[in-house]
Amino acid sequence: MTIGLSRHLNDRLEKVVSEVGSVLIGKRHQIRLALCCLLARGHLLIEDLPGMGKTTLAHGLASALDLSFKRLQFTSDLLPSDILGISIYDRENEGFRFHPGPVFTQLLLADEINRTTPKTQSALLEAMAEGQVTIDGESRALPEPFFVIATQNPASQRGTYPLPESQQDRFAMCISLGYPDSDAEKQILLGAGNRRDAASLDSCLSTVELLELQQEAQRIHVSESLAEYVLRLVQFTRGVDGSSAGLSPRASLVLLGCARAWALLEGRNYVIPEDVQTVFPAVARHRLHDHGGAGKGGAVVQRALNDVDIV
Repeated sequence: MTIGLSRHLNDRLEKVVSEVGSVLIGKRHQIRLALCCLLARGHLLIEDLPGMGKTTLAHGLASALDLSFKRLQFTSDLLPSDILGISIYDRENEGFRFHPGPVFTQLLLADEINRTTPKTQSALLEAMAEGQVTIDGESRALPEPFFVIATQNPASQRGTYPLPESQQDRFAMCISLGYPDSDAEKQILLGAGNRRDAASLDSCLSTVELLELQQEAQRIHVSESLAEYVLRLVQFTRGVDGSSAGLSPRASLVLLGCARAWALLEGRNYVIPEDVQTVFPAVARHRLHDHGGAGKGGAVVQRALNDVDIV
């Protein structure tokens, strides 16, 4: 990637961040992490309280990237067919006709995914892993790019079903938007962000350009010493007392892929340790648990970043 092309791409990507930031005030870092996750061909899990802007983030990204968008509210009575689709007999044609579900889109917002049963949650597994769904023995490809943003309420809230570990691992990143700071919330109260609708943001990239950027992210250079640093971070999580399991080799690959995407966002064609450190919390935290199944990822991640030598 030449320097000129790097600057051009960086400008376009920063325009996406600015557009989404015009409706999601004070959350620039989280917007960049979400865009990084998409560039790395991953899927994003957002865990937060209601009213923090999760839907705004998803809809804003879809608009700024010119992606088809569907939102599906997960409830306790939702069925897998409500996500994937169903074949219905057509008397006129004397055969079954497939009616695609909302998963057939480029950006799917799976809202409050932990409000539904594990059986329905798992209906997304093949789609997220393979970019296709198999129904009635026939595999159907999903649009490209295919990006799932799932939101979940804190497990302490009533009416939630914890995501199985296999499902959590399908999400490359897990982030939290959190409360806005005082200045950002003051802007919100004074009307900033309310004058524009997330669905009507200016498109900054075409689908073809986005797919090109995803390919470009995979070509970002990783040195041997940088790969060794990633390995040391991952191995640290496997040796922490009280942890039921550390990060898997798949998580290592996800971490490196997200670091490459972050380097692309920064306008570089090579990864540096700071790229890894920036994405590490979002990649690792939701994958780490103690022996009782409780989340402890935040503490382990911080210890790894503090204790593991870069060189």
